[in-house]
Amino acid sequence: MTAAGVETGGLSAEELQQIREALAAGRKPRVQFTEAAGQIAGQIGQVVGLDDPAVSDEWVVVKFGRDELPFSPSDLRVAPKGPAPKKVAPVVVEPPEPVLSGPAFLIDKPLPVKPPVQRTKKTSEDSVAVTDGKGGNEVAAPRKAARPARAKASPGLTVTLAYGDGEWTVAANQGAKALARPYVIRPAEALKMVSLIDVPGVQEAVEQIVAAERAEAEQQAQRLRAELAEVEARLAELGEAG
Repeated sequence: MTAAGVETGGLSAEELQQIREALAAGRKPRVQFTEAAGQIAGQIGQVVGLDDPAVSDEWVVVKFGRDELPFSPSDLRVAPKGPAPKKVAPVVVEPPEPVLSGPAFLIDKPLPVKPPVQRTKKTSEDSVAVTDGKGGNEVAAPRKAARPARAKASPGLTVTLAYGDGEWTVAANQGAKALARPYVIRPAEALKMVSLIDVPGVQEAVEQIVAAERAEAEQQAQRLRAELAEVEARLAELGEAG
């Protein structure tokens, strides 16, 4: 046994045969890591499988925590019965604080007391007079720094596109000041202005209004053509009669 209570010897051929039979019976034998396993020496794991020893020296598959890793038989031993012994951490004893020898340092003279600073009434809105307590000249305290003035925000700009009585109009205001009074624009210009604004539903509404105006204009043109044809026919009849 080592100082940590873990044997350095690995699994023997007989113990490996017992582990193989236990696995065949559906059990997972418990093993303990030896000093050859490194930092995990003394920890307990479960054998979950045996690989081919001819392929690799590490052919005993052990489940340790959430991992299943292969180990050499020399890294393992049959786990002792009962809970695994816990490693006792060495107790570190801190050295006592040094005690200073010699006579204690004492102050046998009182410390000088500074005269209190006296404040007088304000001499102005932004300065204060202060005396030194000995009747000396008054010293003006520094003035407070003035706050920077906030920049005045410019009034907002509003551009209005409106439709009414069969006409499109545009107006522009900056705050309460009218920059451009409502003036009439063509439907094509109104549709072009709305296309620059990516607002769902607005462009569709303008297109419907323009389409309705176009249909009405076509109907009016057809009526005018029919009336013109009637007038021309009447004029031709009058020409023949003359």
